[in-house]
Amino acid sequence: MANSSDILFYGLLFFIWFATTTFFRYVLKQRKNGSKQIRHPPSPPSLPIIGHLHLLGSVASKSYQTLANQYGPLIRLRVVSSSVVVVSNAAIAKEFLKNNEMNFVSRPQFGAADFNIYAGSEFVNAEYGPYWRFMKKLCMTELLSVTQVNRFVDIRRQEMMKLLKILVGFSEERKACDLGVELMTTTNNVISRMAMSTRCTPGLDEGRRLWEFVKEIFELSPKFALGELFGPIGKLDLFGYGKRVKALLSKFDSLVEKIMVEHENELNSSNKERKDMMDILLEIHGDKKAEVKLSRTDIKSFLMELFMAGTETVSVALTWTLAELINHPKVFRQLRDEINTVVGSKRLVQEFDVPKLLYLQAVVKESLRLHAPAPLMFRRCGEDCKINGYDILANERIAFNVFAIMRDPSSWDNPLEFQPERFMVGSKVAYDDYQMDLKGQNFNVFPFGSGRRGCPGASLSLAVVHSAVALLVQCFDFTVHGGEKIKMEEGSGLSAGLAHPLMCYVTPHLNPLELLHLS
Repeated sequence: MANSSDILFYGLLFFIWFATTTFFRYVLKQRKNGSKQIRHPPSPPSLPIIGHLHLLGSVASKSYQTLANQYGPLIRLRVVSSSVVVVSNAAIAKEFLKNNEMNFVSRPQFGAADFNIYAGSEFVNAEYGPYWRFMKKLCMTELLSVTQVNRFVDIRRQEMMKLLKILVGFSEERKACDLGVELMTTTNNVISRMAMSTRCTPGLDEGRRLWEFVKEIFELSPKFALGELFGPIGKLDLFGYGKRVKALLSKFDSLVEKIMVEHENELNSSNKERKDMMDILLEIHGDKKAEVKLSRTDIKSFLMELFMAGTETVSVALTWTLAELINHPKVFRQLRDEINTVVGSKRLVQEFDVPKLLYLQAVVKESLRLHAPAPLMFRRCGEDCKINGYDILANERIAFNVFAIMRDPSSWDNPLEFQPERFMVGSKVAYDDYQMDLKGQNFNVFPFGSGRRGCPGASLSLAVVHSAVALLVQCFDFTVHGGEKIKMEEGSGLSAGLAHPLMCYVTPHLNPLELLHLS
């Protein structure tokens, strides 16, 4: 039975068909009257008003992949009044992102700015210009630099130890554990402490409340973006999602303002030995000679994006990797054997061990290849140009289907199989160093984006994922709750995490509490 939201949605589609039809007739007329003939990328047959909406399922990346298999790796889709060009091939992605990078260096905006209190202060979707370049430089040299990430290795260690203790507790009580929830909490604690020295725990209410606000905003964001389908009518916020997002952002803003004031008082009263991200941002805010003047709103917007992009994507990557390992016991045992060989059984694995754990790195790379934390990557065309013989128009949105590209059979042997060996040097199925690169130079595998718009938090993400996976494999065995294997089904949403909770029974292999004092 359809819920009231679905009925309202399709009802409104019916009632606004007059406006959308008139709009598209006008656009088509203007195009036909133009001085040149436009050759768009191929499109599937569409329906009046709704366009290609009927061809899209709840997981957009999988729907795009299906359409690409039928109509080609470069296609153009329309949903009501919104259009997008979809790229599903590494060679074509390279043409956009490397050979024509500067024309596609900006990202599109989603949702009406009227409901976003941080509009104009965003970093992730900011227009390529002085503000974005300053923030990217700040991320790479200070906020998320390797040096800054290494300064907080003890914080990540402490949160990992708390996770191990929680899992031991589940084991002693013989209760099933939702690994996804625990990994999400751990990841958020790491980011919260690195960003503003607070945790997401019942005893420290600020961290928990922040995450609750961010989580709800993250879940509402795709629904909020539905307004894009209706063009100018979307600004009316017909479903009320915009007002809900604005209310949540206001609550987040008030709480972060309180934490900022506390940080300012602490900075003024003492010399802090280790500065978190908020401390660094506040110092720049108060620096009259700074290259770009950061406002308090800019700082809050950056922290919001850090929580949304960091916590969700890292925890999703962790969950998928553990699910693949549990479903592939041979790979699980091989990884444990490597850890035992390199680290031994007398201490817990630590971050400094990771460079020696080559199979661990291969496991993580293979998991990221199959399950990109951001399966769709968006850019906006700056000026009219031709790609692969087709016209790409200024301001047109481009969706790079990273999910499909990294599963492309023309680039990978057995692309749907979980085979970490493909990333091992010396293996019969191994690829060269270029193929194994995750920094966005190789367009067969780029889970962290590419070029100037590549994810500045990749080093932190990999540090958390490597450490958590290694410790969990070293210390525990996992039995699936309710079945022999985990259902590897993608859920809807921006990050396409597991559709079902990762429920497991946990049994210690090595008791981490006994080894803790030796590490």
